[in-house]
Amino acid sequence: MSTTFRTAVVRTPGGPDSIEIIDVPVVEPGPGQVRVTIAGAGVNPADLAVADGFFHGIGLIDQPEHTGLGMDFAGVIEAVGPDVDIPLGTRVAGIVDGFDRDFGTYAEKLVVAVTDIAVVPDDLELTTAATVPLNALTAAQLVDLLGDGAGRSLLVTGAAGAVGGYVLTLAQDRGWKVTGLARPRDEEFVRGLGADFTATAAPGWDAVADTAVFQEKGLALVRDGGVFVGVRPGGEPPAERGISTYAVAVRPDGARLAGLLADTATGRLPARVHAVVPLDQVATAHRTVAQGGIRGRYVLRP
Repeated sequence: MSTTFRTAVVRTPGGPDSIEIIDVPVVEPGPGQVRVTIAGAGVNPADLAVADGFFHGIGLIDQPEHTGLGMDFAGVIEAVGPDVDIPLGTRVAGIVDGFDRDFGTYAEKLVVAVTDIAVVPDDLELTTAATVPLNALTAAQLVDLLGDGAGRSLLVTGAAGAVGGYVLTLAQDRGWKVTGLARPRDEEFVRGLGADFTATAAPGWDAVADTAVFQEKGLALVRDGGVFVGVRPGGEPPAERGISTYAVAVRPDGARLAGLLADTATGRLPARVHAVVPLDQVATAHRTVAQGGIRGRYVLRP
């Protein structure tokens, strides 16, 4: 077996052109860890923000050599730590925590805590499963911040996007009366998930889940004393008019991810793959995602 593997990093962030693919040493999993052969890694807006230097700029990344790209993945376990009881060859998915790290999921291999992964159902392809962890856990933890709806009104911006689509379903589970804000061509998708639809939004909502990162424009749609939850940790707009403002900072949660993957396998939660491309095309994928309007995720296959 090779003693190195390929992984995508940025040294000095500067957008897609700053991404490099380098060789790094294979390491053995320690206590509570597994090593995964990655079958697919989703390309998410947070990855673009890392490559662009956003999180460096607000002080969340301080890596002396390089910063690893990629937050979620699906693959197959190839090695386990001394105290881990999970069979080799098990298909799993998960996320890696935080931004300040020299490794990521845009890679051929990954060492990760066994508590941060979940088994992928047999009838869910790995490249599809790779699109689920970050987006579904972000949506679930965003809805935790919203709390119980009790029939109150919730506007989800970016409702046809990967996180927004999950929020539509999960917020209804918590009793919110959900309306999705999206382009007219996405009305069928939004209504198909049981939500109301709008292509334009006026102020007055009890809460806004701002998955489109409207920020201050999204805050303006919340009624006085309402709730705003964004998806850019550390970048939430300042509170005003008695509005409670939060931003979800997604955390690994293998147990919860297992349920989200199961709901994806049954079709209760949407999973959309735009394209599966080789790891070598990471810069092109970032450029395309940055243009917006894609319905479904790019998945990088090492």
